[in-house]
Amino acid sequence: MPLVPMKELLVDADKNGYAVGAFNINNLEFFQAVMSAAEEENAPVIIAVSEGAMSYAGVDFLEAIVKVGIRKYSIPFALHLDHGKKFERVLEALRSGFSSIMIDASDKPFQENVAITKKIIEICRPLGITVEAELGRLLGKEEDVESLEAIYTDPEDAVRFVQETNCDALAIACGTSHGAYKFKGEPKLDIERIRKIKQLTGVPLVLHGASGVSASMVEEANSLGFALKGAKGVPDSEIKDAIKAGIRKINIDTDLRISFLIGFQRVFLQNPSEIDPRTHLKEARLRVKEKVREKIRLFGSSGRY
Repeated sequence: MPLVPMKELLVDADKNGYAVGAFNINNLEFFQAVMSAAEEENAPVIIAVSEGAMSYAGVDFLEAIVKVGIRKYSIPFALHLDHGKKFERVLEALRSGFSSIMIDASDKPFQENVAITKKIIEICRPLGITVEAELGRLLGKEEDVESLEAIYTDPEDAVRFVQETNCDALAIACGTSHGAYKFKGEPKLDIERIRKIKQLTGVPLVLHGASGVSASMVEEANSLGFALKGAKGVPDSEIKDAIKAGIRKINIDTDLRISFLIGFQRVFLQNPSEIDPRTHLKEARLRVKEKVREKIRLFGSSGRY
């Protein structure tokens, strides 16, 4: 199937009560891992590309990889700009065939956020391109996106924001955070806040900073020489409750990064004389694929296509 607007995937998820995974990629191996897992699970997916990934790999190289993927894979997927903050990056993504844009003006005052979001929607809507916006702030740092405090999304503000912008999807702050250290105490999301925002706005809601960072994965990483002491993510039980409450798109990045590095490092330590990087990258790619498959099943999107 061809590349599709993200809205098309979220409408089906909203209708049938599941969530679509948005998996960040940085290179060929990440893209292959996500798409092969999705293909085998018959699940729709969102390929998320951050501004940092665009700078690292080059948007033209990523565009070429995706074009090959359109021919190779049969599963529907969206190509999504994650946390678009620079207007020139948004335009670059549009020129490169992205089918979805997240405009992140969540660090701006309410009315400025509305104005910026409306400007992007005016450009994207005639082209049939989905626009995700964000209201509220997540604690933590992800590339150039950083906040030293969490500001939960106010349900009444969310209603005003959706009415004024007519955005296709809304990312909200309800207890998650960016990075590997999401919680100091008990991991807990504000499920009632999610439910209320969904009831009041009706739009598909997005959960950022949703990696699980499981204790077993942290333990394995640390056994290989990494230093992730105290890293903690969102439990599967909280993810399931969030989906029931109205979350329809779930962003996963940290889990993929850790999985990739575990695979690469394990090969290196087991066979330090191996100098063919393809051997290391093959295992790293497999680890990412396994993690994507795990998330697809958790989100309820397996077997949807």
